[in-house]
Amino acid sequence: MPTSTSTYSGDLRTQSIHTQSGETYITDAPTDNEGKGNAFSPTDIVASALANCMLTIMGIVSKRKGLALEGTEAKIDKFMGTEPRRITEIKIDFYFPLNFSKDERKLLEKAALNCPVAKSLSSEMKQNIQFHYPSS
Repeated sequence: MPTSTSTYSGDLRTQSIHTQSGETYITDAPTDNEGKGNAFSPTDIVASALANCMLTIMGIVSKRKGLALEGTEAKIDKFMGTEPRRITEIKIDFYFPLNFSKDERKLLEKAALNCPVAKSLSSEMKQNIQFHYPSS
């Protein structure tokens, strides 16, 4: 059984369906590449997938260790290059609502930086990841 099915809808739009859950999402080409920009572009999804994967893996670690990660936000910036058109950098700033000990921070940060998406992306693409904790 496939993980998902994607269909081209026309006018530079696709629709994807997750086989197991039936959940859907659409993509549109970005305005700087002949599109309308009315939805995530495929490269936006790649950048968001990196942040979501990192949050998920930190969530697994926090669940195992009894740490509260709820409310943590990731602000994501994607930078495109040309010739060939590609993502050259993804910048993610994580903002934690709660403070953690030095050891807990190391554990969470290591988990994030070693998530499957991070390890699957090209080494030519810069991953600029920052972790922000509340002031003590």
